[in-house]
Amino acid sequence: MSSKTPPVCNYEGSQYQKDFWEEGGRAYEDAAEAAALRRLLPESGSFMLELGAGAGRNTPRYQNYDRVALVDYSRTQLEQARDRLGDNRQYLYVAADIYKLPFVAGRFDGATMIRTLHHMAEPVMALSQVRRVLVSQGVFILEFANKRNLKAMFRYFLGKQDWSPYNQQPIEFAAINFDFHPKAVRRYLDQAGFEVLKQLTVSHFRVGFLKRHIPVKILTALDSLLQPTAGIIQVSPSVFTKCKAVGKSQEAEEYQLFQCPVCSSPLPGGEQDQVCPDCSRVYEYRDGIYDFRVD
Repeated sequence: MSSKTPPVCNYEGSQYQKDFWEEGGRAYEDAAEAAALRRLLPESGSFMLELGAGAGRNTPRYQNYDRVALVDYSRTQLEQARDRLGDNRQYLYVAADIYKLPFVAGRFDGATMIRTLHHMAEPVMALSQVRRVLVSQGVFILEFANKRNLKAMFRYFLGKQDWSPYNQQPIEFAAINFDFHPKAVRRYLDQAGFEVLKQLTVSHFRVGFLKRHIPVKILTALDSLLQPTAGIIQVSPSVFTKCKAVGKSQEAEEYQLFQCPVCSSPLPGGEQDQVCPDCSRVYEYRDGIYDFRVD
């Protein structure tokens, strides 16, 4: 798989928020993730980078940050987010490729990537971009799909799946959809320049029968009790990891925000099309959304 042109999972035109979350029977998963974020988020922050923001499901949970940049490859997902969140100067909407983030180095003091790494065919490349745009000691909260979960282990034991949940190779269970081994993710984070501070196991009760017969509040309360067991064992389908950026970072000036995703030249900023002074590429600004996607 080429590290130069990783594939991108594009949700353009989908009603993911409505179909998967609002009408997909996932109120428990949403509540469990909210509980995990409350445990992991800092008390305050300046500028949060939300990667894979989609239609803004988690964005209101970052109110302790002064500003939030919502990044998604799909423009239509960002349009839905803007409709939900409003034309608020606290929010910045950016259509971009995580592998080619259009921000200057050291611009953010916080970042999240929730239900997004599983679309990354080249995880270290993606995580390295996150590290580049964070200040030193900046907080990064990563969620990943755990291949070493109880269901996968039982299926493997019973001979109902071919792939092993125990080796550290990612498993691509559908096109551009990956499950990762916890040890592999720790290695990826280390290679990208992050130190793991804390982990939580999440969505322990992601079973249709349980979700149909046990109230969401009870499942969420039980999940919250089990989340801290991540320090002992990680067999849930989802794992949240709080990290900090280690090593030196370039320091961005307050007025600096965007850079060209192709040649890395600084861009002028402002609510206007962004024209690169070096390679002359033009990145559209329309209806409150910056579009830095590169073919």
